[in-house]
Amino acid sequence: MTAEKRIVVTGLGATTPIGGTATETWDALLAGTSGARTLEQDWVQQYDLPVHFAASIKQDPAEVLKRVETRRMDPSAQYAMIASREAWADAGAPEVEPERLGVAIGTGIGGVHTLLDQYDVLKEKGPRRVYPLTVPMLMPNTASGNVSLELGARAGAHTTVSACSSGAEAMGYAAEMIRQGRADVMVTGGTEAAIHPLTVAGFAAMQALSTRNDDPAGASRPYAADRDGFVMGEGAGVIVLESYEHATARGATIYAELASIGMSSDAYHITAGEPEGAGASRAMLEAIERAGLQPADIAHINAHATSTPVGDIAETNAIRRAFGGTADDIAVTATKSMTGHLLGAAGALETVLTIQTVQQRLIPATINLEQQDPEIPLDVVTGEHRPLPDGDVAALNNSFGFGGHNVALVIKSV
Repeated sequence: MTAEKRIVVTGLGATTPIGGTATETWDALLAGTSGARTLEQDWVQQYDLPVHFAASIKQDPAEVLKRVETRRMDPSAQYAMIASREAWADAGAPEVEPERLGVAIGTGIGGVHTLLDQYDVLKEKGPRRVYPLTVPMLMPNTASGNVSLELGARAGAHTTVSACSSGAEAMGYAAEMIRQGRADVMVTGGTEAAIHPLTVAGFAAMQALSTRNDDPAGASRPYAADRDGFVMGEGAGVIVLESYEHATARGATIYAELASIGMSSDAYHITAGEPEGAGASRAMLEAIERAGLQPADIAHINAHATSTPVGDIAETNAIRRAFGGTADDIAVTATKSMTGHLLGAAGALETVLTIQTVQQRLIPATINLEQQDPEIPLDVVTGEHRPLPDGDVAALNNSFGFGGHNVALVIKSV
């Protein structure tokens, strides 16, 4: 594996429940800021929803996009565009032939606002009042398509749809495109805009959401003994990837190396992960092996850690299965305690955060963890942020999704 082309990160972008940019998000993370807040939309009371809060986007896209863009793009595409523009500018807008520039942006649900809102228009006002751009706005690939148009990227515009592992899988796919010689530069990540009455009602019906309506900021509490479900989030995380040779040749600033991806499927249950973590551990071990590392080389894990009673234990079992005795030496953090769960964008955002962790050599602390579940014997970073060791370091980002999708990415310092 050491002979494989090295893939590095040269640009970061994000719009999230705690910040309008990647830098703002990182600063808010270090401040222990929760993005969960009470929903003010009329539909919360209209439908008498059991959950009244979510980690909604902090910065209104209308503040940074033109009105025509907000009219022609579903919120999921709007978030992706904002994060992609930031990442592209952060990378120095590299000069690259259009045929050597590609896009890969994942999403779990896609244009759900457009789909359901226009269905309401159809029912209430008839087919002639349906918006002409409904179909291109509701497509799951609307984000990657719009970003490729924005950048003139012709090496491909790809969309991974793998539930909550979509964004991480897109990043791995983008890295493989560069390794295979299909592109020199890739803009890649994940986006989601699914805070809608139907999705909130659906997740609540399956008892997946926290119901701490009186304490939104304290509701996302991964690993806590009293956790009761996840907090829905929205936003996007995007990075620019290049081969190491391409980046150094143009004098680019390099944040970290995206060393490898590991993937597996559980084939166990449509919503629940395999409880012993067999599939998830395979993804982690594959990523570590492909990066040319040993389990003992991993210093930090940004865990999937959604704050569900069953899911956090299953991931813990997977970590201990993959790392054995060295699991006790790995500093684990759960950034969803602050951002909420961005569904298809979660893995992408958490990869951005893992890259920042490696680059800044500082592990953000998990919040809302007063009493750790005794069934989760992990070294979870709480209270104070923790520095990474000196020298070369490697970190792992885990992402798991409904359908049994497991994705692990290895991020290395450069």
